[in-house]
Amino acid sequence: MNYDAIELRSVSRSHGSGDSAVTALDQVSLSFPRATFTAVMGPSGSGKSTLLQCAAGLDRPTSGSVSVGGTELTRLSETRLTLLRRERIGFVFQAFNLLPALTAEQNVALPLRLAGKRVAKSRVREVLEQVGLGERARHRPTEMSGGQQQRVALARALITRPEVLFADEPTGALDSQTSREVLALLRSMVDREGQTIVMVTHDPVAASYADRVIFLVDGRVNGELIGPSADDIAARMTKLEAVPC
Repeated sequence: MNYDAIELRSVSRSHGSGDSAVTALDQVSLSFPRATFTAVMGPSGSGKSTLLQCAAGLDRPTSGSVSVGGTELTRLSETRLTLLRRERIGFVFQAFNLLPALTAEQNVALPLRLAGKRVAKSRVREVLEQVGLGERARHRPTEMSGGQQQRVALARALITRPEVLFADEPTGALDSQTSREVLALLRSMVDREGQTIVMVTHDPVAASYADRVIFLVDGRVNGELIGPSADDIAARMTKLEAVPC
């Protein structure tokens, strides 16, 4: 069967219990086809990060199911879930999370070393070339700009050839020019490499690089836009943020 990269069925996530319980996600059903770029947006507290964490197997839903490439995460033990994340899922965050004492190529190779796998130097160089940093392999993070560090973080996420790349505010710490370069790189990975990307962002310009934008409000899906412009996205966000809770 040709499964979607990710599928969420009636996913809810609550924190706490009784009268103090807070519902972060409420009966969310979504699918993310392979080789697509999806942005997730919504007002503060809408459940964006919880959605990403549940979809990526970093957090377990209170109810409902999450599948990655046809494998249902909710049925896996913690050990098997950790292995699946390590082998099939990539992560890029706002903070680059690079180890300052290591060179770019050593940072990129780290996930394989931690997994006890052999590291082929050719593969490390390949992903550094892919993100435009072939010449900076031996440079440490302090010798690189913020944009270059985020590219190293991206190469590190790609080293395992993940089925899905999750990006949480990946351009949040970058200036607008560097942000556009990183977003163009993400876009090209979808178009040229068939990568599947799910990105949480608050920035309409960043979201406009995606194929579709999903909007969350109070833990529920509140519509989507296909191939929208930054202006379309900003207008929708303005409406959502104006709705009284």
